[in-house]
Amino acid sequence: MKAYLQLTLAQLRLFARNRQVMFWSLLFPVFFMAMLGLFMGNGSGISLTGAILDEDNSPASRDLVKSLEMLGTVIEFKEQHDRDEAMEELKRGDRHIVVVIPKGYEDLIKGLESAAPMAGYMEFDPLPPIATVEAYYDETNMTASQLALSVLSQVVDGVSKQLAHYSPLVTVQASAVQSLHLKYIDFLVPGILAMMIMSTNLNGVAGQIASWRERGILRRMQSTTLNASTFIAAQITARLVMNGMQAFIVVLVGSLCFGTQVNGSWLLLSLFVVLGTLTFMSLGFIIASLARTPESAGPIAGFVSFPMLFLGGVFFPIKEMPVFLQHIVKLLPISHLTTAMRQVMNVGADLSTLWPEAALLGGWMIVAFAISSYTFKWE
Repeated sequence: MKAYLQLTLAQLRLFARNRQVMFWSLLFPVFFMAMLGLFMGNGSGISLTGAILDEDNSPASRDLVKSLEMLGTVIEFKEQHDRDEAMEELKRGDRHIVVVIPKGYEDLIKGLESAAPMAGYMEFDPLPPIATVEAYYDETNMTASQLALSVLSQVVDGVSKQLAHYSPLVTVQASAVQSLHLKYIDFLVPGILAMMIMSTNLNGVAGQIASWRERGILRRMQSTTLNASTFIAAQITARLVMNGMQAFIVVLVGSLCFGTQVNGSWLLLSLFVVLGTLTFMSLGFIIASLARTPESAGPIAGFVSFPMLFLGGVFFPIKEMPVFLQHIVKLLPISHLTTAMRQVMNVGADLSTLWPEAALLGGWMIVAFAISSYTFKWE
């Protein structure tokens, strides 16, 4: 027990004295999260802007302009008078849609109202031209453009029904329910936690053990009464303390700066921190056993961790990936670690929901630990 405590404290002192380790393990993830959060984390919806040109300038056209301006929470319309300027803003991407009410708009509406069906009206009698509103949109941004066109069509349809004195026969009774209002930063913080756990343990263990082997430190440890289980247990404890500090700092910064929160159990979140640490430490020991030198340990660890960084759901949702790739990605330990942490922090899920993630991480840990125990070399 004494040797275990001394080794654990020695490892923690090594972390504290190595400024590079402290920066890349503690400060860099916080800096990285803050940068992404500032640029991408403050909003979760699409902000639409549009321009209105009223070329008719009649009471009917002014009523339509007022109806469009009331959509400020959905589309922020700005009335303009120069068509060329509005079209130029649309081409630059400063506007999503340009609405033009053409000259003669009110005259056409009056003609339609006077042509209402009357007694003796024949079906083959020609109707006057329908009043139209011109809409120009950016075809390079179809998602925002289609949303803007959909909203515009609803407003115009409402005006049309009002002029025709149309009373709907079927209506929709809508009831609002409370849902989670999640921003990108809420998605990002659990991913940053998973990324830190992977990097600190997989890359850190592989590089450190390979370096100690090359310098003969492991060989000198082997010549003492120290056994492998005590050495590995001390390494695990020290890195668990480091990962606990990392998780606390990231969650604290996320909460104070961006308003993120842990909706689920802190105990369950800690459980997945432990499972992730043990899993990636075991993988790090395997890489350290395969690497002959510290110089080769880094590239091997990068070859393993880099794909998981971008395919494991750290920065982008797994469901947005191609279907054939999702089946492969869902076998990776990092994908289940990010999923579990997001479910705990954002949704407040419990172990009854997350037991598949815990089981898969536990399976990875057992298999990787067995392989690392078989392949680990003191020299």
